[in-house]
Amino acid sequence: MDKALGLLGLACRAGRISGGSDAAEDAVRSGKAELVIIAEDTSANGKKAICDCCRHYGVKYITYSTKAELGRAIGRELRTVVAVNDAGFAAAIEKRIAEVSEERKG
Repeated sequence: MDKALGLLGLACRAGRISGGSDAAEDAVRSGKAELVIIAEDTSANGKKAICDCCRHYGVKYITYSTKAELGRAIGRELRTVVAVNDAGFAAAIEKRIAEVSEERKG
């Protein structure tokens, strides 16, 4: 598991995430969400719905990892969307995702 997913798991244990499409959209609408992570293998319609919601409410979103890996990171089976509801965790996770992206570009 990479460091970004490890931090996501830590945020989950701290009670600072909303996992799943409905819970993530509720967090975005209520102003709790600081960052939304969308699995790369989410359907086009699913991505569009959450991306539109994030854009409307001005919440940053990132496409990263797979449904299985996101779910595993937070102790669930599959998760298409996870909202991070803490600014500190969101910044740290975003930084780790950027580092992983840079490494992949190589």
